[in-house]
Amino acid sequence: MAARKPRKQTGAQAGFALLWGEEEPPARGPKPSLTATGIAEAAVAIADAEGLDAVSLARVAQEFDVTAMALYRYVPGKTELVDLMVDLAIGPPPALGDLPAGWRPRLTAWARQCLALYRRHPWILTATGMRRRIMGPRQLDWLEAALAALDGTGLSPAQRHDTFLLLVGHVRAVAQQDVDHDAAESEEWARLTAQALARHEDRYPALAEAVATGAFAPREADPLDFGLERILDGVAALMDR
Repeated sequence: MAARKPRKQTGAQAGFALLWGEEEPPARGPKPSLTATGIAEAAVAIADAEGLDAVSLARVAQEFDVTAMALYRYVPGKTELVDLMVDLAIGPPPALGDLPAGWRPRLTAWARQCLALYRRHPWILTATGMRRRIMGPRQLDWLEAALAALDGTGLSPAQRHDTFLLLVGHVRAVAQQDVDHDAAESEEWARLTAQALARHEDRYPALAEAVATGAFAPREADPLDFGLERILDGVAALMDR
């Protein structure tokens, strides 16, 4: 009996295989002239320069002087390409084992480097935002690093994961503020808000006091710091229970 031909991977399975380097080699045809990694590198460069909306198979194909259809030999579609772009762009996690002992300095370093990553590649916020995605090896490396930083703390695995979610949620919020910030719009917001409060101060006394004392003024401190320290204080309090 003839051997059964392997089934072509489709959908989520194809995306998983692409991320983990387990895609099936083409059974026939000329020797591949491109690689999925090379295609993803070109797509990352486009996203960094022009934003994620600029990335399409047709746009990436232009970088190689081929047709969009030619890229389907290497990537199943844009969804899978974006997943590969994310895993490629984030790179390896910080080497937390090289830092002073203790979970707190290690998670602090993890959060700071995670924010630096989002600032280098702000399109990752959109790419990882609205759906449950297949995670590649580097993304799991980052998750592993955060969880491992809490080894020996007495926290349960679920509590360690919840700590990771708090951290990455705060980091993403700060990174999104960076993306959304517009100096001219901020000045206009401040002017109109001050105007509204001048007319309705009795309705918003706490807000009026905050504005009057400079609570909304630009600050030199890293916007990550306050929330990060409060999260870590809360985790420390949980460990002391």
